Amino acid sequence: LKGYNEAFVVCDVYYPNGKRFEGDPRFILQRVQEKAQKMGYIPMVGVEAEFFLFPLDTTNGFNVMPLLEHTDCGGYFDMLSLDAAEEVKLDILKKLEEFGFEVEALHHEVAPSQHEIDFKYSDALTTADRLLLFKMIVKTVALKHGLHATFLPKPIKGINGSGLHMHQSLFKGEINAFFDMKSSNGISETMLNYIGGIFRHVKGFTAVTNPLVNSYKRLVPGYEAPAYVSWGEHNRSPLIRIPAKRGNSTRIELRSPDPSCNPYLAFAVIINSGLDGIINKAQPPKPVDINVYELDDQMMKKYKIEKLPANLYEALVEMQKDSLIKETLGEHIYTNFINAKLKEWKDYSTEITPWELEKYFKIY
Repeated sequence: LKGYNEAFVVCDVYYPNGKRFEGDPRFILQRVQEKAQKMGYIPMVGVEAEFFLFPLDTTNGFNVMPLLEHTDCGGYFDMLSLDAAEEVKLDILKKLEEFGFEVEALHHEVAPSQHEIDFKYSDALTTADRLLLFKMIVKTVALKHGLHATFLPKPIKGINGSGLHMHQSLFKGEINAFFDMKSSNGISETMLNYIGGIFRHVKGFTAVTNPLVNSYKRLVPGYEAPAYVSWGEHNRSPLIRIPAKRGNSTRIELRSPDPSCNPYLAFAVIINSGLDGIINKAQPPKPVDINVYELDDQMMKKYKIEKLPANLYEALVEMQKDSLIKETLGEHIYTNFINAKLKEWKDYSTEITPWELEKYFKIY
């Protein structure tokens, strides 16, 4: 840290006897990376981290509370200084660069008070480490400016939520294994198999990539978040989008994850799903280049498009059906994750919400 006698250190967790702790999420991703390397691949990941900036109520001394009030009225790629967050974003940028981040983009997102900062991709483990540090820096700098930075997927009803789009590719040395200059669209069979693997397991890993009750308030049609299992090259409505660039920039963009996830666990289950697709030569359905949200049930069947889990409980049920997800996470993390999230769902299911009282209390 510049100006301080402090450092940020990323650690692995071991037992006193030198054995790796099976509950360390970083260990889980390292195992998947090692598996990929044995297959001849280096998994590369880049993320688009979205977040909201809200004001803080500091009137109660140490009991500082965030307020669900907008700090701006800006929109996507707004170029004018319409918000109270302009200065804090520049300070976040400076701090990220001090920590060695190569920031590629910083812009306003679609919703009021919503922002996105993108940094350069790297191997999966490095990107996961950087994402944790990124979130800490954003929250810390925002707090110094009297603002609350939240990575909650859907803090406000009726506007876009925050996603964590994940760009992925596999490299063999310096060569991108997802690119095939001989194919008509530049997409290799390896990439198709990888997509096929993700499609096989996406329902099973959604509880990991979207781990909160609130996560599923974002995964609904109409707010630029995917709700259906499909893919396309020139389309932002499916689960997986294929950006236009080819060569070593050939990649997939998985659009369902949100920034509340543990990046080590999320990257691990996604990459291992893709590797499973390569091993078993899984084939995805045909790409869809129309707005998926406008398709009726008959067209959904024609294109073999399925729905993502609609809530956390559905996602947990699907997770327990998928043996690859359990194998990826290991018994320790898998069991503790399932138990904790089932309890979270039970707590939510028995909660009496303001919506229910407003809707029913007076009438019944």
